[in-house]
Amino acid sequence: MAQTFGVNLRGVIDLLSHHLYSSPRVYLRELLQNAVDAVTARRLLDPAAPGRILVEAVERTGDGTLRISDTGIGLGEDEVHSLLSTLGGTSKRDELGFARQDFLGQFGVGLLSCFLIADEVRLVSRSAAGGPAVRWVAHGDGTYEVAVDESARAEVGTTVELVPRRDCDHWIEYDTVAPLAAEFGSLLPIEVRVAGGGSQTLVTDDGLPWTRRGAESVAEHHERLAEYCRDTLGFEPFDVVPLEFGAVGLTGAAFVLPAGAHPGNRQAHRVYLKRMLVGTAIEGLLPDWAYFVRCVVDTSALRPTASREALYEDETLLAVRDALGAKLREWLLRLDATDPERAGALLSAHHMGIKSLALIDDELLRLAERWLPFETTRGPMPLRQFRRGHPTVLFTPDVDEFRQLAPVARAQGIGLVNAGYAYDVELLRRLTDLDGPDTARRVEPTELLAALGRPAADTEAALNRTMAVARGMLAGHDCEPMLREFDPVSLPALLVADAEGARRRDTADARELSDPLWSDLLGRLADEGSGAAQQLVLNTRNPLVARLAGITDEALLASAVQALYVHALLQSHRPLRPKDTATLNGSFLDLLDRAIGH
Repeated sequence: MAQTFGVNLRGVIDLLSHHLYSSPRVYLRELLQNAVDAVTARRLLDPAAPGRILVEAVERTGDGTLRISDTGIGLGEDEVHSLLSTLGGTSKRDELGFARQDFLGQFGVGLLSCFLIADEVRLVSRSAAGGPAVRWVAHGDGTYEVAVDESARAEVGTTVELVPRRDCDHWIEYDTVAPLAAEFGSLLPIEVRVAGGGSQTLVTDDGLPWTRRGAESVAEHHERLAEYCRDTLGFEPFDVVPLEFGAVGLTGAAFVLPAGAHPGNRQAHRVYLKRMLVGTAIEGLLPDWAYFVRCVVDTSALRPTASREALYEDETLLAVRDALGAKLREWLLRLDATDPERAGALLSAHHMGIKSLALIDDELLRLAERWLPFETTRGPMPLRQFRRGHPTVLFTPDVDEFRQLAPVARAQGIGLVNAGYAYDVELLRRLTDLDGPDTARRVEPTELLAALGRPAADTEAALNRTMAVARGMLAGHDCEPMLREFDPVSLPALLVADAEGARRRDTADARELSDPLWSDLLGRLADEGSGAAQQLVLNTRNPLVARLAGITDEALLASAVQALYVHALLQSHRPLRPKDTATLNGSFLDLLDRAIGH
């Protein structure tokens, strides 16, 4: 036997009115929405019907309520029972004979938002279809009454009154209501006024702010939009991009942020649905790479969520996102063609988003190659400029490794690119795919050793004893010393490890911290390689290294070599292991003791 669900109506009202919406302020938006839809419905029957909405704050009503009146289609007694008093039954349903796409609301729960601030909602309506006026009163406990009232409301339309809760009086005051009405309804095509005390304010503007007006020139239109951005979004735009996507009735403008924005920041777009504000921080309108753009748009086809505070993620929104992304891409390429200097400035400010797009777009990859600055041994410069002097781009995928190797590579005339930031390696690989395998390759630190000169035989002979001490001391650090002469002379030592050596070093470190079972397994992995994991390259041109040959005290020589090792380790920005820290402390204290003793 089929059973029906039991529903606690009071609980449902509390759930929808207090948890569906993020703030009580949306109550006025829902009331405006209902009024606009009522006017729209009436005009479908009679295009000449008046279209007015009047919001009267508590200062005007004088009876402790807020009142909103419209000249819409109105409701009869049957419609009040079947639509207003049924959750999910919206007054815009097809039973009235109207297409749903003509209306703002679609869910039948908007009127419940009034219970965010009110204990009682009163409605008086006279239907355009004829018949007497109807009075409907709903209470926060889930009950309602309906009565026919011939004397109520002589003209066609609807009046809603809210009786606020004791802690919500401020929500119906003029100073609160007028700004909310202007924010939500300023672009509505229907006259909306807010009255309070002795004043009455028209909150609707004349047309959409991004539409060109009369004989307005392109420059004047651009300046007006820039002023709109300053007033509405709070920043001076780098540029303004007109937006239009006729398939979903979308128009608007994209405002490019003037300075770098963090890629992790939320996209915050101002979205209107049929000229009613949905929200000021709507996400998902643009592709992720366009995080440096803020949009203000109006659309007729995108679907809002039930709370009307976000957009529903469906195929239509995906199509809009792709179309707007393509529009911004075209603007970028056009800017590069017409104003290269500004394009370069833009890419420097918003390089992260451009890089991510360049990974999948060949034209933007070329634009990024031409304008995006990379850190190189010749200073910051775009890849295209760097490639003129270095046909094969040698790069390191690690920032610390680049900073360690750059002074040596620069002194030897070797061009090196720092590809340690987001998307850099991927961009270089994409260029390699397009231009051939010799375009770019990762350089191993050990490759630089081949470019370093060997010292003279007499210099090596003089440092034989130093090397013997160094081998014994460095063996415990899985490091092998070697002599080379290179610039800059100021650098006494360089610590070099290739990828395989770094892997074995990390494995050895993990082994020391593991239990016996894992230690044995990691030990086998560490033993797979041969030779030391890293090399300490001593620069024989450096005066300090040269003086090591004259040290006869073996303990002092060991402390000096230890100090050079730790200094090179710190220069490489690698983490210090416990034994490295012990070496640092021991050598420092020994050298300090000797200095003080003398």
